[in-house]
Amino acid sequence: MSDYPSIFNDVIGPVMRGPSSSHTAASVRIGRMAAQLFGSIPAKAIIDFDPSGSLATTYDGQGSKMGLLGGFMGFDLDDAKLLKAESMARERGLQMEIRIVPYPNNHPNTYKMVLKAPERDAMSITAISKGGGMVEIVELDGYKVLCTGGAHEYFFYSENWADGIIHQRFEQPLSEEEIERMIKQYGASKIRYAAPVLPVLDRKEAIMPFISAAQMVEYAHRHKYNHLWELAAIYESCRGGISTTHVFKMMKEIVVKIKKSVEAGLAGTHYHDRILECQIIKFKESLKAGKLLPASLVNTIIAYTISMMEVKSSMGVIVAAPTAGACAVLPGTILGAAKELDLSLDEVVKAMLGAGMIGVFITKYATFAAEVGGCQAECGAGSGMAAAALAELAGGGYSEAITAASFALQNILGLVCDPVANRVEVPCMGKNVMAAMNALSSATMALAGVDAVIPLDEVITAMDKVGRMLPSELRCTGYGGLSVTPTAICIEKRFADVK
Repeated sequence: MSDYPSIFNDVIGPVMRGPSSSHTAASVRIGRMAAQLFGSIPAKAIIDFDPSGSLATTYDGQGSKMGLLGGFMGFDLDDAKLLKAESMARERGLQMEIRIVPYPNNHPNTYKMVLKAPERDAMSITAISKGGGMVEIVELDGYKVLCTGGAHEYFFYSENWADGIIHQRFEQPLSEEEIERMIKQYGASKIRYAAPVLPVLDRKEAIMPFISAAQMVEYAHRHKYNHLWELAAIYESCRGGISTTHVFKMMKEIVVKIKKSVEAGLAGTHYHDRILECQIIKFKESLKAGKLLPASLVNTIIAYTISMMEVKSSMGVIVAAPTAGACAVLPGTILGAAKELDLSLDEVVKAMLGAGMIGVFITKYATFAAEVGGCQAECGAGSGMAAAALAELAGGGYSEAITAASFALQNILGLVCDPVANRVEVPCMGKNVMAAMNALSSATMALAGVDAVIPLDEVITAMDKVGRMLPSELRCTGYGGLSVTPTAICIEKRFADVK
């Protein structure tokens, strides 16, 4: 596993469907990796969730069950068949038993499972969702491992070794001859294999130019770079062993997908299994009728942010940037501002790259998982990234972008995660809009030369500490905040009665 986060693995992405990246996208990846290691689609999967974690209360409403089943069957993260995963699993004879049982674990997003099939050894696996769709397999058949989906991963079982298992990672898949040679070398009796699930593979010998905001500033000063997006392209080029031109191309492809999502959202979405009816049509009608305050840039950003959230809640294709729960903050802010300022697609790409660099620092020294750090880890992180991107979009240099991110994160420390009825809609839509407005004001202050005082690196460290101080009831468990209001309880009961 690389010690250096990737903009495309950890921050801007994945391209997905579902209400939650840490629940839906992560469970698809865990399911795919598990089925590959098992060697086939299982006939039965027994899944255990710890009642003290997040998944025990959210696995259904936030798509973990759907994602696991889709992953077992080999679906992609953005596959429309995910919506039919449960019925398709029944047709294939794939049974899933979910149990809520206590067990020792170090992460609230822990999946403990056993896969079974006729004429095949059962396989036990423990995996965690780290936030933003990133996953780790930490136990395989009783052995401690670390499988991240960032390489071709082989596990050789051998009685000749003390721990009984040998884990090898490669950038390219092994040939049959190489596998046979290694089996003989290790005296292996069994082998398990999982292909990569991440867009940028890990590199064993990557030499990185920086891994903190302070280091980046020193590097930029020494090499005379002016803009955050340039530094982001250099970082990701070194991280993935690809050219800066290719980095730019990858981000442009993502931006095009995001624009399509916004357009779909602005047209109006409909979905049976969500709390809110379509809200963007009401917003557009009120804007047209002159009922809203005369703030064109603000209103466009709000419209774009609402539209992205509604695409997500209708199971449309979105980009987790940095998460699905906060998928609208950064895209809504940047595309809305670019629309108002009449900026080119390439300018949007540059802004998104700059945002990705801020996200790298956040995921390295804090977290994107609301289950670990509350909503400051999702909407808060998205707001900091969007603030930096807005400064970039307005022509500011890396100094203004870093200051903007510092302001935005300072303003949003301690934001709790309390989704109503375990669906990522309420108060999530409002929080995304709030985070977008925070980004706008933070970027404005930075461009005006207002001093943020606390350096970005120190703010991110404080953000991580604050998030971990929050009680578990306020970290996406459904046990506190708005989740347990009388109205929220009624809404949750209504969905339960429908099922």
